[in-house]
Amino acid sequence: MRRRIPISEKFLTMEEKQILNSIRSQTARWNVNNITRTKAYLDFFCSYPEIHWAFLGHMVSRNGGWNMTDLKGDLVSKLMSVETKNVFFSFLERGNWLIFQDAFPQFLLYAECRKRNKGLFYLLPYLNVSVFMQANWEHYWHYNDCYVLAIAQIINEQSYLEHRIIRNPKYKDKVLNSLQFFLQDILSFNHILFPFYKGKKITLLGQTLHQFDSLHERIMLGKRLYYILFNSGEQFGKFFHWAISNPHTGSRKDYWKDVFNDINEGVPGKLSRRLNKCKVKKGEAKLYSPILRMAWNNVQHPAAEIGDWFVQSDVIQYLLKDDLEIKGEIEGDYCEALEKLELAAMAKNIIFK
Repeated sequence: MRRRIPISEKFLTMEEKQILNSIRSQTARWNVNNITRTKAYLDFFCSYPEIHWAFLGHMVSRNGGWNMTDLKGDLVSKLMSVETKNVFFSFLERGNWLIFQDAFPQFLLYAECRKRNKGLFYLLPYLNVSVFMQANWEHYWHYNDCYVLAIAQIINEQSYLEHRIIRNPKYKDKVLNSLQFFLQDILSFNHILFPFYKGKKITLLGQTLHQFDSLHERIMLGKRLYYILFNSGEQFGKFFHWAISNPHTGSRKDYWKDVFNDINEGVPGKLSRRLNKCKVKKGEAKLYSPILRMAWNNVQHPAAEIGDWFVQSDVIQYLLKDDLEIKGEIEGDYCEALEKLELAAMAKNIIFK
């Protein structure tokens, strides 16, 4: 990754320095854990609904929290050692933290631009934001193209993670190349779920990612998820209504109270099939899915690696609109994946008992 030459702030005005300091302070205040980050994305979107990525980031970050608590829940946790759980959590938490500390300063600077009614995007390099996003924010400021800005942010955040997480030997060997990651992949458990109310029932739409280590696949996934959220105004309203009605806790109980509980109802040592088509059998305990603050402590992160990922222009092609027609039906596959995980957890318990 090419290192950026440090930019001196000594030539900035006092007002510009105050803006940067305020943005850094606010970002640090919200970048504490998955819960605070996820809330910050939604709060920003409620104030600036034209910035679509903020809502996409909120919904995907919810999924990140659910994946974190799965590591201490009923099913995935039984397939991993304590050490492996800690490494997987570090992988998920570092990625969640990195994206927020890159994306949220951009949002806060945009808010300052709106407040002052003038573009301040020349300050983005002082926040270690890629020149790719500086160009796209300036384009948005002049042309108000919400779609291009949102897709640019998808490209930016996934490219930003590429060397810091995906190609980082610490995670590549212990997570992406591990047996556990492979098992989750073939069990189709890499689901991104978007809940919404259909009458009184909670229904799920979303997508599944198999090749997590492919930058192309992650960008295309982001574009498909964006389509699901924003292609239909009526459907978007349902997603948004669910999001503002259900504060994020990290527990999957947030969307399926009949299947998951944040209190462990299970009997230690008892082995039985509890699920049938995403319904808990009569007399069986719900799946344990803890809230985040009960599962994991807050993490003090080292500073993000310096460097601008934008060294080749080929990613610009992703800004073009694709001829997508995505329904996003995922509930059946997700239910099947849960049942497979339940069987895998039971099998491991029996074999290594």
